Amino acid sequence: MMIDTHCHLLREDYENVDEIISHMGNNIMIVCGTNPKNNLEVIELCERYPNIYGTIGFYPGELEGLTEKDFKLLEEQLQLPKIVGIGEIGLDYHYGQDNKSEQKKWFEKQIELAQKLDKTIVIHSRDAAEDTYEILKQHHIENNRVVMHCYSYSVEMAKKFTALGVMLGVGGVVTFHPDNTLSRVVKEIDIDHLLLETDSPYLTPKPYRGHKNEPKNVEIVAEKISEIKGISKEKVLFSTTSNAVRQFDLDIKVC
Repeated sequence: MMIDTHCHLLREDYENVDEIISHMGNNIMIVCGTNPKNNLEVIELCERYPNIYGTIGFYPGELEGLTEKDFKLLEEQLQLPKIVGIGEIGLDYHYGQDNKSEQKKWFEKQIELAQKLDKTIVIHSRDAAEDTYEILKQHHIENNRVVMHCYSYSVEMAKKFTALGVMLGVGGVVTFHPDNTLSRVVKEIDIDHLLLETDSPYLTPKPYRGHKNEPKNVEIVAEKISEIKGISKEKVLFSTTSNAVRQFDLDIKVC
């Protein structure tokens, strides 16, 4: 069994979402929302497909216009049975830091909500490693389930995050170059701290770069991790699936 722990399967990204989902067979997908509108699409997919679970939240690049009413609705939606986490949430300073305080405010509010409801926290962090780490440390997340989606920082930061109990999401970037930063992280960090993801429709792995990504390509990521760590693909799939089941508290049997 494979679990794509982070993908976006929105109607605006695919001509036929149902066909894309069918390519995964009985394997599991965790579909991620980023704003009040597409959070509803995630919930709809969870209701339609037995092998789809969801996370919902407010992405740092889509905070404009959010209200306390949106936040209250999010709290209600997070209590639906197949919504297994809050995310993707976090910090993104890539395009500037003009709204850092606003990003931090919503990030912390959502962390606190996840802790209140005992939900997994799925984090987007770009060009914001230290602030992300410090906020997690301040909120004492050691006893919570936290995922650093699409991990992109150094081996040293990976060790700091995993020391807090954070899991690292590994996607198609690991296939881009033979000795890129993510490859070094995968080599150094124990498999017990890694999760598979695609971030579909983005970050398509080799050899399909230039094409739209989809969840079935998570197997390519597993193969690359197998190559880097010198272990079998079956071991990678069993370990990362077991990790995901624990991390998202999924009621499924690992096989």
